[in-house]
Amino acid sequence: SNVPVQVSGLTAVAALAGGGSSSRALKNDSTLWAWGSNSYGQLGNGNNTSSNVPVQVSGLTAVAALAGGGWHSIALKNNGTVRAWGYNNWGQLGNGNYNNSNVPVQVSGLTGVVALAGGTLHSLALKNDGTVWAWGFNYSGQLGNGNNALSNVPVQASGLTGVVALAGGNRHSLALKNDGTVWAWGLN
Repeated sequence: SNVPVQVSGLTAVAALAGGGSSSRALKNDSTLWAWGSNSYGQLGNGNNTSSNVPVQVSGLTAVAALAGGGWHSIALKNNGTVRAWGYNNWGQLGNGNYNNSNVPVQVSGLTGVVALAGGTLHSLALKNDGTVWAWGFNYSGQLGNGNNALSNVPVQASGLTGVVALAGGNRHSLALKNDGTVWAWGLN
């Protein structure tokens, strides 16, 4: 459609995230809903069938924030832990393997997270101590840990403290520090 159309069946929505060819919505009741392409399980409803209407992400409640990657999804729970699902060929689900998942899996070793961002094939988390952690595709250095090796578990971005916001691009990452400066790394 080249004009806005209302998404069917969604009310009481608090936040949105796009990414790749699917969409995500966080409702006021802290549940997540997704629609669109589902070839890698990025809708998180336990199958790989695409949907043109929102479907609830399986087994995920108490969600505080969400982000979308190219073909994966990320959710921050109220307790500061992170879940991810969808495409995982490059480790962007952060659970220590490279298997796609059509249901949410816990990202390994992350607690105290306050914000998320998704890149095309990598994921980012901001912890409450102002540090940035990243996982997934890293051939352009978008994880920020001083090398170009991919990682299927979170690694800390080198030398960044005092971060208050994040963004992920195709093959780069961005951080806003509490002094108003912006830091970037990855493909240039």
